[in-house]
Amino acid sequence: MTQTMQQTRTPTHIAVGWHVELEFEEDGQHTRAAALVRLPDGSEIRGHGHASRHRVDNDQPRVGEEIAGARALNQIAMELLNKAHAEIDADSGRTSHPIHV
Repeated sequence: MTQTMQQTRTPTHIAVGWHVELEFEEDGQHTRAAALVRLPDGSEIRGHGHASRHRVDNDQPRVGEEIAGARALNQIAMELLNKAHAEIDADSGRTSHPIHV
């Protein structure tokens, strides 16, 4: 590509945002997380996570939230990969290689 062609090309920037919600429920021994992501195409993907505190560990609710939240978000991440994989296949008309993390 010549230098002239590079100078005439302008990059396209598209701002996209995803809305993510996380909610927690705790009982002192267990933490449950529910996560939801709303995508620009109107779809919603949900994930759930759980954490349990060992009886000899100190009560640290934030740690339970981090573990349960991470597990819920991980579930969403896997669903997003599956969604993307299905969209690639539908658009290309062929079976593509699985997307790995």
